[in-house]
Amino acid sequence: MHPVVLLLIGVAIVLGGVLLFRLHAFLALILAALTVASLTPLANREQYLGSKVALEPHKGYVVDGEAVRLAKNLPAGTPMVFLRREDDGWVESGTAAVTMVELDSGDMQSVLAGGAAFADPAGMLMTSAQWQQVRSDAGKGVGDRVGSAFGSTCGKIGILIALAAIIGKCLLDSGAADRIVRAALHLVGERGAPAAFVVSGFTLGIPVFFDTVFYLLIPLGKALRLRTGKNYLLYILTIVCGGTMAHSLVPPTPGPLLVAGELHVDIGLMILGGILVGLCTSSAGFLYANLMNRMLDVPLRETPESMKELQEITGRDTSELPPLWLSLLPILLPVVLIAGYTVLDTLAKRTDAGASEWLTPTVMSWSAALGNKNIALAIAAVISILTLVVVRRVSREQLAESMQQALQSGGVIILITAAGGAFGAALQQTGIVEIIRRLPEGSPAVILTLAFLITAAVRTAQGSSTVAMITAVGVLSGFADPQTLGCHPLYLALAIGCGSKPVAWMNDSGFWVICKMSGMTEAEGLRFITPLSILMGVTGLAVTLLAATFLPLT
Repeated sequence: MHPVVLLLIGVAIVLGGVLLFRLHAFLALILAALTVASLTPLANREQYLGSKVALEPHKGYVVDGEAVRLAKNLPAGTPMVFLRREDDGWVESGTAAVTMVELDSGDMQSVLAGGAAFADPAGMLMTSAQWQQVRSDAGKGVGDRVGSAFGSTCGKIGILIALAAIIGKCLLDSGAADRIVRAALHLVGERGAPAAFVVSGFTLGIPVFFDTVFYLLIPLGKALRLRTGKNYLLYILTIVCGGTMAHSLVPPTPGPLLVAGELHVDIGLMILGGILVGLCTSSAGFLYANLMNRMLDVPLRETPESMKELQEITGRDTSELPPLWLSLLPILLPVVLIAGYTVLDTLAKRTDAGASEWLTPTVMSWSAALGNKNIALAIAAVISILTLVVVRRVSREQLAESMQQALQSGGVIILITAAGGAFGAALQQTGIVEIIRRLPEGSPAVILTLAFLITAAVRTAQGSSTVAMITAVGVLSGFADPQTLGCHPLYLALAIGCGSKPVAWMNDSGFWVICKMSGMTEAEGLRFITPLSILMGVTGLAVTLLAATFLPLT
């Protein structure tokens, strides 16, 4: 079955399951993964797995007359096999053992005899041991292949998402999140409240899911509207443009976390890149919000008060809240630790010995340990728990209940994300990556734009930005090689993140949260929120393209 057909079947199952049959996203993704995996031919699976270990023509080996010169020296006697694609799968078209030849320069070169057998550039060259492993892995049953991909994804992001859920819950219950917002409002005053909402929303959106960020900030927006008698639309839009971009660009939120892992982007680099692009997109959203507020208005309407707990939190006296430095610590500390190790590691590799004397093995060992994403988030989680215990003086029973609620929320996200990873792995094995790779002819701008459009199409169709990112990275992960992409894969991850913003409309749960909690009508949501999501996504793509062009990081 053709890879494009398999892709369409998988996407149709996800979209149809979520939209038509109201299946949970986890069930829809797992069903799609199992279906695609069962329909993918053995030859396609062998080609995908083989391409990950095979030597590439002109890069890994060169056919030179009657000999094949290997770019990487292998031990003499290593058995090699050359494979060609047939209708019923991959077959061996030539075998040889590595021999060592001394060059004129005195260096030793790995060579295979019988160059004619290795001349087909569409074939694959690898060691016999690698070919046996590829055949074994490709021949596994559907359940084993989907389960393996599910477990691999869960191993990458499971701990992080659970810890992030704990941090978010503790920030909310302890009043630390409210303290951050109040500090921002106090710093800029009433006139600067919209800018404070953008900054607070973006900061809180790193460890806290967007729905919760909006729940927390909208009562403050309503209070300001009652006080000023105007600018309610501005308050709503600035809350949205701050919180929603961090959700798609900055780990440890699940979408960017999974995308960074699948594309092998350093988590610290993803955090830095996501913050920089997110600030640009949020700034564009801020300008849009001010423009719309000058032209139009949204009245403050009665809304269903389903957030009593949050109103109680926001009604506390400031003296009952944690100090600002302690409130910010669980958010900023993991960013500093993770990004700090990335910077130190880069300096250690690029500076000369004299300039890097202070980067001793001990320093690098400690920075690597503390900068590990799991360790950094664990430290932040401990701090947030201690803050909750000390400030609110909660009992052990209350603390256990808070942790249970946090882990229940995080557990669902882990299941969805891991199921998406399994679906993405199934898509990769169809061979769709090779087909898409041939379309852009190696242009970074075209590939990044294609990534944006694929993600935006899935996001528009089914509503979830996380599912859209998961689906897109499964199709596009084959471009993660900088030589193929033409720039650092960070930019591919950012393009996917920006593509998960358009188009927010009726099938997006966040759209309904915004409308119902703010009192907007559906028509007003489509009029204001939908264009805002498009503007921020396109702005993010433009910034990413410019950065990839002038600072490719290759």
